[in-house]
Amino acid sequence: MNAVPAKSNRSVAYPLDQFYARSGLALPPLDQVEAQAVPEPYKSLLVHERDMTSTLESFHQVRVHLRLVSRQQAGNDYFREVVLVSDGSETPVEFGAIKIYLDQFTDTAQREILQERFPLGHILNEHAIPFFSRPQAFLRIASDQLINELLQLSGAHILYGRRNILFNPVGEPLAEIVEILPPASAKRESWCEDKNENRHAAPPPT
Repeated sequence: MNAVPAKSNRSVAYPLDQFYARSGLALPPLDQVEAQAVPEPYKSLLVHERDMTSTLESFHQVRVHLRLVSRQQAGNDYFREVVLVSDGSETPVEFGAIKIYLDQFTDTAQREILQERFPLGHILNEHAIPFFSRPQAFLRIASDQLINELLQLSGAHILYGRRNILFNPVGEPLAEIVEILPPASAKRESWCEDKNENRHAAPPPT
């Protein structure tokens, strides 16, 4: 079997750029940065190979759920823009754009995905679906009107995010994701130094 791919040739903004193009909007200013250039606490939240759902829930000490922004489906390719918000307070903790390959999931998992209640990371962990998270790029983004509205911000902000791909154990993509974080309210140095790799992941196939 082939090893899990490490990189893809997609744009560093894919699939977020697809949603902006469909809406007739220009992408906000965006740069790719090296992992070591990402400041804390964003570095601990982004520079790892775990899913973002469990990472954000651990950081914020709260469960999160989806707020749907838009969706599109073409056969087994399911695209959506979402905001992850905390249970109870509804505080945004992430803005994301994701392409999910539905045919890689069981019927039960597909139904949960299409119900648009829980983040994909929650479904992967709930069903013990093995996966590998392979960040493709780390991003520095200037917030625009859309991002400000969705993350409940005002004024100009420099935000950090990443483009990530989730693979199954034989190297087939499960999802491609752009994840953008709001400004952090507190600095937590080396927050994930003691975090292990995703508990459901097996060694990469050879």
